[in-house]
Amino acid sequence: MGITYRDSGVDIDAGNQLVERIKPAIQRTMRPEILNDIGGFAAFSSIPSKYRDPVLVCGTDGVGTKLELVAQHDRHDLVGHDLVAMCVNDILVYGAEPLLFLDYFATGKLEVAIAERVISGIADACVQAGCALPGGETAEMPGMYQVGSYDLAGFCVGVAERDQLNGRSKVEEGDQLIALASKGPHSNGYSLIRKLVCKAEERGTMAKEIWDELLAPTRIYAKSVLPIADKATGMAHISGGGLIENPPRMLSDNLAIMLDLSAWPRHRCFDWLQRQGDLSEYELLRTFNCGIGFLIAVREFNAREVCERLSNAGEQPYVVGSVVSQDTVPLANCLVVDQAGCAIGKRDSVRAPNSRP
Repeated sequence: MGITYRDSGVDIDAGNQLVERIKPAIQRTMRPEILNDIGGFAAFSSIPSKYRDPVLVCGTDGVGTKLELVAQHDRHDLVGHDLVAMCVNDILVYGAEPLLFLDYFATGKLEVAIAERVISGIADACVQAGCALPGGETAEMPGMYQVGSYDLAGFCVGVAERDQLNGRSKVEEGDQLIALASKGPHSNGYSLIRKLVCKAEERGTMAKEIWDELLAPTRIYAKSVLPIADKATGMAHISGGGLIENPPRMLSDNLAIMLDLSAWPRHRCFDWLQRQGDLSEYELLRTFNCGIGFLIAVREFNAREVCERLSNAGEQPYVVGSVVSQDTVPLANCLVVDQAGCAIGKRDSVRAPNSRP
C-alpha cells in the first residue's frame, strides 16, 4: 500500500469515533427549533414562535491563551464554559436569548479522550445558557499545533425583539449601575497572567486559592439576566479591555460612568496579580474585570427591584455607581470613564496616559 492520510497525521477514524462519543452530550442541548441531527453539512433552526419581530444577534469569540494554563492543569472539562460564555454574554448585552451555538476545535493530533471532555464541557455550558449545540467542526492539522495543544473558537446566534434591543440611546444620566460578580479573570488578560505566573513559579509555589480563581471558568449570565433585560437601559460584558473600555460601549455622547471602586469585593487573584506585576490601578482596570463580569444600567426607581430579582436568581448584585455627565470629576477611590478616556480619584490624581484632559 502507498501512503495513507493517517500516515500524514490525520486520523479520520478518530474523528468519527469522537462524533459518536459526543452525541449524547449534544443531544442534551437540543431545542425544539433545531430541525436536523448532528452529522450533516450544516445546522438548521427555525425562529422561536414567541417573537413578534425577531432579530438575529450573532457573536463569535475564543478562549485565548488561557488554554495553555488549562492544558497544564488538566482542566479540559471546564474550558468549554469559557468558550460558550464569551459568546453568549456578548449577545446577552443586547437582550438576546441564546438560540444555537457552533464550536470549532483545532489540534495537531486528535486525542479523542481530551476532545470529548472539551466538547462535553461546551455542551454542559450550552445547557446552562439555554442554547442548542447542533453542530461544529473538529480539525486535525499536523504541524500547525504543538503536540498536546489545541485551539477553540465559537459562534453563537441569539434572538431578540427588534423594538427591545438594548442600545446606547436608552442610557440616561442618573441611571444606576448594577454589577454581577465574576469568578476571576474569566478569559481575558491571560498573556499577562501567564507571564506573572511563570515569574512566581520561579520563586516558589502559588496558593491553591489563587490557582482556583485564575482557572475558574467564565460565568454565563443568560438565565439570570434575560428575565430583567426589559428593565435594563444598557448592559456591558466585562471582557477584554476590562472596566476601562467595556462600560462606555453602552453610552451615547456626553455621558460617562462613575464606578465606586470600593463597592464590590475583588477576588484575591487580582490583588496578587497587581503585586506580582507591580501593576498600576489603571493597568489592572484596563486588563481585567476586577471582580465584575457583567454590568447593567437601570433607571434609579428600578434598581431595588432588579437587584432583588437578580438575587432570587442566585446572583450577587452590587450597586457600584451611576451614569454621569461627561465632565464629572471623580470622587476619591472612584473611576470616571467614557469613550474618550478615564480618570481615577480626584482631579489632582495621576491620570492614565489616554485619559481626558
